Amino acid sequence: MSIPTVCVDGVVQRWEDLRLQDFAQGFFFGAGFFTTFRIDAGRPLFLARHLSRLRSSLAAFPTAVRAPEPALLHEDAVRDSLRRCLEADSWMGPRFTGVGKLVVSDGHVLCTFRPLAADFEALHREGRTLDSVEAGAYRRAERTVNHKGLAWFRQHALLPRLPIITNEADEVCELPTANLFVQLDGALVTPPLDSPCLPGIARGVLLEVGRIEGLAVVERAVRLADLSRAQACFFSNAVALAVGVPHLLGRTLPDSLRLAERARAVLEARALHEG
Repeated sequence: MSIPTVCVDGVVQRWEDLRLQDFAQGFFFGAGFFTTFRIDAGRPLFLARHLSRLRSSLAAFPTAVRAPEPALLHEDAVRDSLRRCLEADSWMGPRFTGVGKLVVSDGHVLCTFRPLAADFEALHREGRTLDSVEAGAYRRAERTVNHKGLAWFRQHALLPRLPIITNEADEVCELPTANLFVQLDGALVTPPLDSPCLPGIARGVLLEVGRIEGLAVVERAVRLADLSRAQACFFSNAVALAVGVPHLLGRTLPDSLRLAERARAVLEARALHEG
């Protein structure tokens, strides 16, 4: 379910009033970038980090995507736009909790909203089983995977199964919507960016924090075979923050839900600190 109130370049309007010609580059060619973030009681989590990643993606592909005016991606401007959207929509209101999405393409910034998924709380409580692998789908150092682009067909096609994606060397990369963290050899390990994988916002925060439940959080290659030795596992993204994996490729990992809960607490505390 999409919410009909949107914002284009700071102007609040209705979804049905968007003009296709303003987004032709993104619509016809998938040339653009997006970021999805959680909103808690009207407060966007890690907004500065999301905007920084968008700016980095635009800088990495300067000839492929027409960037908006820099002022449109200034944190204060985006916060003001979000606030006015929430206040303008009677269904959302200023204390809205849900999901925001920023899209940059065609020289514009589009912001849309949606509610949290119906199973959001159950996902945290029960976790998610990961029981399939998309082998060799990525290539090492494939740099497009490091950016959240509109041409997202490969990942979108894999969403129903939510498989573990590996590269040609049988190294773990990511999930279609999330980064993976595995407790291995006394550390909490996540694959490196050149595996490749998306530099997820939650992933970056956990690496900065450096330790969860006494485990050092480190970035290093994880072979698919290593998962048979995992003691716990969770995946992270900017909306769910951290989701435990109680069953990983046929193995039961009873500590995963507790580890994910601790990671969520760390992420929520950091989000509150960052404002």
